[in-house]
Amino acid sequence: MDSSAGRVKTPLSVSYKQIGTLKPRSTKEIESSRITVGCETLDRDFTDFNAYKNYLPLLGVKKIRLQAGWAKCEQVKGVYDWKWLDGIIDFAVANKLNPWLETSYGNPVYEGGGAKGLLNSMPTSPEGYAAYDRWVEALVTRYKTRVYEWEVWNEPDHPSQKNEPETVAALNIRTAEIIKRIQPDAKIAGLAFASHTDTIYLDRFLKVISDKEKLDLFHWISYHSYAYRPEDSYKGVMNLTKTMEKYSKKLRLRQGENGAPSGYIPSYALDKFYWTEYSQAKYDMRRLLGDLGRDIETSVFTIIDIAYAGNPPVLNMKGLIQSDFTKTAIRPKVAYYAVQNIASVFDNSLELVPGFSARASTTDSVSVFGYQNKTNKKQVISIWLDGKIPANAFTTVPTDIVIENGNFNQPVWVDLMTGRVYEIPKSDWTKSGNAYTFRHIPLYDSPVLIADKSILTLMK
Repeated sequence: MDSSAGRVKTPLSVSYKQIGTLKPRSTKEIESSRITVGCETLDRDFTDFNAYKNYLPLLGVKKIRLQAGWAKCEQVKGVYDWKWLDGIIDFAVANKLNPWLETSYGNPVYEGGGAKGLLNSMPTSPEGYAAYDRWVEALVTRYKTRVYEWEVWNEPDHPSQKNEPETVAALNIRTAEIIKRIQPDAKIAGLAFASHTDTIYLDRFLKVISDKEKLDLFHWISYHSYAYRPEDSYKGVMNLTKTMEKYSKKLRLRQGENGAPSGYIPSYALDKFYWTEYSQAKYDMRRLLGDLGRDIETSVFTIIDIAYAGNPPVLNMKGLIQSDFTKTAIRPKVAYYAVQNIASVFDNSLELVPGFSARASTTDSVSVFGYQNKTNKKQVISIWLDGKIPANAFTTVPTDIVIENGNFNQPVWVDLMTGRVYEIPKSDWTKSGNAYTFRHIPLYDSPVLIADKSILTLMK
């Protein structure tokens, strides 16, 4: 683990004077945030928690998502072995990490209990459903004082499962009712569906829940949104919001699983493309900040490369940490440090600027979002060129940016991949009323910040 100011090397070159580097903040130093990191597949032993657990507090992300693993906990009917899961939950709580626990998958020890992976995993028999109900009750009873956020079932709409939305809705209701009976203040994410464009599936799912007057059981609808250019997801995501609003004004979207590989993978999401550690880091940052900028709670998939069993086995290289088929934690990748930089800045001390407005003097497509400190209202602006799939180039485009109703005393420029913080020369920015004009700001296809220095925690 490298905690030095120069821990990430890139070819990026800017003319500004560097004045420091973002200081990583551990989970114990951050009260809360809306960012999750995935710790999935531990239920099937595709990764090893003990190999990577000490990297989690240093990342600064406040939540972890994982499957609770019914089939791993109950290998003999009626006998629950919690040892492996206790170790994870205890470690998380001790390190101020909030576990986000999923009740899937099924359990083949019961006839019709479903499978323990994604394929055909939901229960199909009365015996299977009765055993599942007992599992959920036992799970929530055990962890109700340590786990407060739940998700029902992973990707029930996946083509490999072929579950009708009405069936999935019924499973979500029965699960949520058990959780709420034992833990009334629990927050539950429903659906967790693989598609971010299938509004018909979502509509049918929500209609069942609405007709049964059970919408108040759920706090979020979670979704997964893989697209090679991350911003291509948002048209579909906004359509999901419109569909939800037909049934409820209180339900919120939650992005539950998304991230890019750091190399070529032959299968799984975003496969058959020549990713690198640089393009992975750019992708992960653009997804996280694209979500937060749209007021969507977000998750990065995943903490470590996943060694999927199969014939042949596949190493899914979406991890922030490099691994191999031995499940060893080899080293943090560039994306680990990039997410660490985001976690250092984007915590619960920030909120979106109401009615934020900015203009950029480029013909390139740009993503730009405004945040402010809740107390002093000083601002942080995230901005990047978003027109293409993240690439390996580091050539910047000098761009003039006008921010209406800005609030800066000492604006600085931050490259989030490296965490380096630079002084913006006074000759390159002016204030007229509440409008700030920044000239020749370097932009590229990776997120950068214009931030008031007071908001940032720096190391020399």
